[in-house]
Amino acid sequence: MQGGTVAVVGGSIAGCAFASAAARAGADEVVVLERTRGRLADRGLGLCVHDDRAAELAATGALPAGIAAHRLTRRRWVVRDDAAGPAGRMFWEQPFPFHSYHWGLLWRGLREATPAAVVYRQGVTVTGAADAGDRAEVRLAGGAAEHYDLAVGADGYRSVVRETVCRTSRPEYAGYVCWRGNFDARRLAETGGAEFPGDAVTTVCFPGGSCVVYRIPGPDGPRVNWVLYAMPPQTGQLRLDDPTSFPPGQVTDELAAALAELLDRGFPPYWARVIGLTDAEHTYVQPIYDLESAHPTAGRFLLAGDAAVVARPHTTSGAAKALQDASAFEAAWRAADSWDELVNTYRTARAAAGRELVALARRLGRAQVERTPAWAAMNAGEAQAWWQDQLADAADIGGQSMTAPGPHVGSSRD
Repeated sequence: MQGGTVAVVGGSIAGCAFASAAARAGADEVVVLERTRGRLADRGLGLCVHDDRAAELAATGALPAGIAAHRLTRRRWVVRDDAAGPAGRMFWEQPFPFHSYHWGLLWRGLREATPAAVVYRQGVTVTGAADAGDRAEVRLAGGAAEHYDLAVGADGYRSVVRETVCRTSRPEYAGYVCWRGNFDARRLAETGGAEFPGDAVTTVCFPGGSCVVYRIPGPDGPRVNWVLYAMPPQTGQLRLDDPTSFPPGQVTDELAAALAELLDRGFPPYWARVIGLTDAEHTYVQPIYDLESAHPTAGRFLLAGDAAVVARPHTTSGAAKALQDASAFEAAWRAADSWDELVNTYRTARAAAGRELVALARRLGRAQVERTPAWAAMNAGEAQAWWQDQLADAADIGGQSMTAPGPHVGSSRD
């Protein structure tokens, strides 16, 4: 199918990937509508992509070459054990074939790879959408309306487009929160640095939660990224009835004190010092939510990335899933003879994958936060059996293969 006009609502990772896919597939006009006026590249969060997923995405063109990434090979699980020393006791190590990324650098690479024909409009707020029969109507702040042959909702977990596609789908609070932060890796020298293995993700385990710590590339050199899951602090400052957050620079003194108390109570001293190196302007906290859309398409609309499903980050698959959505969209476009066929093929390709991802994320969240085992009593064999129980029928974390089912050789399932 050739020609047609496409609006992509949202210009971050999913949005850039979908805009590129539509342009490559043959759209006459592709317009990205991004509400943020500032630099999206300034977002400094870390993320990981499984090596197998990266290879598949590179082959489809969804993951451009040359984007800075840091190689990871193993995942270490540690628990506080004063007899074992300040870094705690490692009770299990598993393969972890991933590369880590800086969100802003990944977005920049995708944005730079977007074909020049794509019109990328920043500072444009989409307030609503409506099915106009054989057209998709996109409504803008100020009252204007624009019409396209197809509109893609790549506008994240607060998606406006999702209100049109499946109005009943709402984020559901998972019962715990996520703290995040990152800092210049050179600051590790302040802790002695010898305990921090550069090729590993370290998972620090404590009653009622866990924390992953790993290196990522940064605009000015390597950084350390961490994500900590725990029950919410006893404060009225967090709204738990809405997926909101305290972004970097806005974490209050009361919340910062709650984090410090958690580190002191549950972490091996070395890893508490590592997390403590994070400045306030690089720390934030948010409630964790699930969102599973009843269906990712309706009429001339389809949903992408976090607009379609929000899975708890334990699956380490958010970015890969968004890029896989774009790959499936491009493949559906190239095979379709009509807009209806394109939309139906995309729905068939991605609806089940989204549901399964959310289900896996819920299992991992229960196991690593809500119902944590007696970490301190576990040995490697027990930890491996526990992990495989959480994966159930999933081949691995990091997202599903788009080409071949089954476990990955040497994967983090082992």
